[in-house]
Amino acid sequence: MDWLANHTDLRIHPDRLIDDARSILLVADVYASRADNIGSPLEQGQGRIARYARGKDYHKIMKKRLMALADDLRAEHPEAQFKVFVDTAPVLERELAQRAGLGWIGKHTLLIHPKIGSYFFLGGIVTTLDLEPPADQRPEPDHCGTCTRCIDACPTDAITPYSVDARKCISYLTIEHRSDIDPELVKHIGDWIYGCDICQEVCPHNSRRDDAQTINDAYTPTRDRFDLLEVLNWSEDDRREAFKGSAMKRAKLDMMKRNAKIVAQNQGLTLDQ
Repeated sequence: MDWLANHTDLRIHPDRLIDDARSILLVADVYASRADNIGSPLEQGQGRIARYARGKDYHKIMKKRLMALADDLRAEHPEAQFKVFVDTAPVLERELAQRAGLGWIGKHTLLIHPKIGSYFFLGGIVTTLDLEPPADQRPEPDHCGTCTRCIDACPTDAITPYSVDARKCISYLTIEHRSDIDPELVKHIGDWIYGCDICQEVCPHNSRRDDAQTINDAYTPTRDRFDLLEVLNWSEDDRREAFKGSAMKRAKLDMMKRNAKIVAQNQGLTLDQ
């Protein structure tokens, strides 16, 4: 989060990523189906992983596809410059995607597409090409209405309309927060060992989404849970091997063990290491 704060100017003015930038192409890549939204029950001694991190690393998958698109455009416009970004540049992707008509920002602050819900990644290309937007491109209106399901379902009360308090967000606490977690929040983390999907699980736009969209095989889950005792016995090499090829890079070894202890505590378990 400090990195983003230190790049505020670029986040507000992504055209400064390359000189003379004129256009930004935004792409949404679906990573979970309506069936995936239901989830599967956990057994005692297991911790749940957020859906975005269950398949291969989306940074690499999307970057490869966007680079291919940029190469195609470069072949037609060799004089133009292109810069690909997938969480690799301090850019306000959601706000830009909203302006591009890819959805609206929901009360849980995630972008929601009217047909595919919110389970998708965002990436883009900044270019010096002066591209004309489609005639029908316009920001998607807010369809949340009076619904407050995400707000009501959040175990830590992290969500208020169109705002999330990172200090209470389970995703932030389990992935980014490096020190001990407030005991008042610990009991609300439940079974989540890495990330959280609760606000998306309860969103009606994910339960009635159009599943006609093809999901990249790379996002097929390789694992949706961790064995708690296994995590508690990890070495650093074990952590790296478990995270290999996935987007699960940010949680350090001590954080994962902390998370495993929390989930075990919430399940009423005493695990011997």
